[in-house]
Amino acid sequence: MSFFPINKKDLAARGWDEVDIIFISGDAYIDHPSFGTALLARILEHSGFKVGIIAQPDWKHDDDFLALGRPRLFFGISSGNMDSMVNHYTAQRKRRNDDAYSPDAKSGLRPDRAVIIYTNIVRRLFKGSPVIIGGIEASLRRIAHYDYWQNKIRNSILADSKANLLIYGMAEKSILEVAKKLHEGFDISDLDNIPGTVCFTSKPTGVRLPDADKCSDKYTFWQMNKVFIAKHQTHTISQLNGGRFILHNPPSPALSSSEMDGIYALPFMRAPHPIYNGKRIPAWEQIKSSITSHRGCYGGCNFCAIAVHQGRKIQSRNPESIISEAKSMQGVISDVGGPSANMYMSYCKRCFPDTCSRRSCIYPEICSNLVLDYNVQISLLENISALPNIKHVFIASGIRHDIALNAKRYIALLAKKYTGGRLKLAPEHSSPNVLRLMGKPDISRFEAFSKEYFAEVKKAGLKRQIIPYLIIGHPGTSMEDARNLKNWLIHNHIKVEQIQEFTPTPMTISTCMYYTGLDFETGEPIHIPSPSEIRRQKEMILPKSNNKIRYKQN
Repeated sequence: MSFFPINKKDLAARGWDEVDIIFISGDAYIDHPSFGTALLARILEHSGFKVGIIAQPDWKHDDDFLALGRPRLFFGISSGNMDSMVNHYTAQRKRRNDDAYSPDAKSGLRPDRAVIIYTNIVRRLFKGSPVIIGGIEASLRRIAHYDYWQNKIRNSILADSKANLLIYGMAEKSILEVAKKLHEGFDISDLDNIPGTVCFTSKPTGVRLPDADKCSDKYTFWQMNKVFIAKHQTHTISQLNGGRFILHNPPSPALSSSEMDGIYALPFMRAPHPIYNGKRIPAWEQIKSSITSHRGCYGGCNFCAIAVHQGRKIQSRNPESIISEAKSMQGVISDVGGPSANMYMSYCKRCFPDTCSRRSCIYPEICSNLVLDYNVQISLLENISALPNIKHVFIASGIRHDIALNAKRYIALLAKKYTGGRLKLAPEHSSPNVLRLMGKPDISRFEAFSKEYFAEVKKAGLKRQIIPYLIIGHPGTSMEDARNLKNWLIHNHIKVEQIQEFTPTPMTISTCMYYTGLDFETGEPIHIPSPSEIRRQKEMILPKSNNKIRYKQN
């Protein structure tokens, strides 16, 4: 078991003349399944492919890109675990001073629009080598989309980067199929029907979206998003981008529990590469004592990119797989979870999306076809807690309070045992109209959960806090809404030290509303707060004099 080669010295040590696949990533190289590059590299290695990794290459010079030579099959390029523009800029478009995915949190180790920059360099240096782009930056830009940082509609990143193929979503099945096809001698231009991919095509196929250059018109852009959201799960879609048609295939099938188990059992080093010895990588520090139990989210929050990227289907590991990973750890497990920890092992009786057009399984009401069994998660947590090497187990990734309301035993255990002092919940706002535009439940559900949670805390004689995640400046939010939120916080004795400003990320429903000024559901005009108004909303709720970290609800 060893790290993947990062230079020709490593190739020589393995006795290799070349690699089959080279991954280029905007993140530091951490060999752990929480990092997409390492996960895909291990999957390909398991299938017999030789893989190398180039992490955070200096895009101002060619040397780093030449470190492993030319791959036999293809280059795989991503910005890393974060979109490079979100990584670099705040909601007010100000440059960030640090980067959680870089050694010592150093900023500036990846370029803006990293996928495009890296691809252009590779195509110049290695003419004729296939280039496949992926990761969240490519995934959220796979069709014509609104770019907040340039305040304009951009083409699909496949057209802008001139890569050969785009893989969206989590990519395991898609990239393995692509690698096998190329190994068998197929030309990359022939790979036009692989699920989870976007490719170029000579003519429109399936559902045709409005041409990208026409989507600057706001009503056209709204219409395009309505069609895409309704059809992309089950239909082939095409769109003219920069003079060429792109073909968007339906998503790759979800992984089964046994497939998930197999991935997490691969021989990850579960550590940063030794080249970072002595340097702290904040993203690694955050996850190194945690366990991923599942992926995906059916919450359907309009501002969230998780469903667009990971998908709505919950893909869960079996308890035995998670317990096996826990046995290799020591002391405290900081989190066992996913996007929402209490979605573990839940599923749809009707096999979404083939038989259902809902965008959310839990909004506006919880669907009767959603199967939730908290006993499975409770049993899992209890079995991990019983391991002799584990001192404490916590849930830190947050839960959906609306689907936990009727699970009294689960709430009691959260309060008494599995919350490390603070429980993360995301009411996001208190205004009914804003919550509707966000696709979030009424604030009364948060209040009901909090009441039940704190009742259990009081019975146990403990001290606990709820950390409420709040968003200001979402499309449709007025100063009156902000004032109502402030009054709600005061009434409920909740003091916060930070609030998230809405950031329009590509391909979300909320971003469509931000650009068009139209309610996504009705097409009616809505208020879009300006940057200065957003600052005023923030100052109203979070005065500058409020310096202390105080999240508390009585």
